[in-house]
Amino acid sequence: MSHSRQIVKFLYSYGGRILPRRSDGTLRYIGGFTRVLSVDRSISVAELMVKFGELCGSSMHLKCKLPTEDLDVLVSITCDEDLANVIEEYDRVSAMTNTEIKIKALLSPINLPKKKSRPSSPMSCFDFPASNLKLGKLGRFNSPPSYAARRLFSPVVGYPIGRRTDREELYYP
Repeated sequence: MSHSRQIVKFLYSYGGRILPRRSDGTLRYIGGFTRVLSVDRSISVAELMVKFGELCGSSMHLKCKLPTEDLDVLVSITCDEDLANVIEEYDRVSAMTNTEIKIKALLSPINLPKKKSRPSSPMSCFDFPASNLKLGKLGRFNSPPSYAARRLFSPVVGYPIGRRTDREELYYP
């Protein structure tokens, strides 16, 4: 087997969006970055995703366009069998056309659920919601009457962060 048959090339894009072209409605990938990655064809999905993560700067979902389809048909690659099937399909089309075709891949960031947690210090978050404050721990505000706090200033220790309806200002401890 020649060296070129031992590697597979991915033409991968990330950071953009799939949008219809105005003139004919054909889907196109707009914006972002497009690069080429050459890997050994025996690579596992796990190893491939590590490479893509290193190149893109974060964990990604991988979807591949089949060589005979448009962007409205994308195959999610989640296991080694998915990857082998896509490589096989590209090999089949490459053999029919007698040209080496790069696998067209689209990467999208994995959206992890955001944890709701208090910042480690008041300066670690400039949009700290006042609704997360525990009024009982603020000293003089032991019993929280009707509380309608609005943020007045940036959350710096000792500066006002809001008001209660009785016009008393709230401070970071």
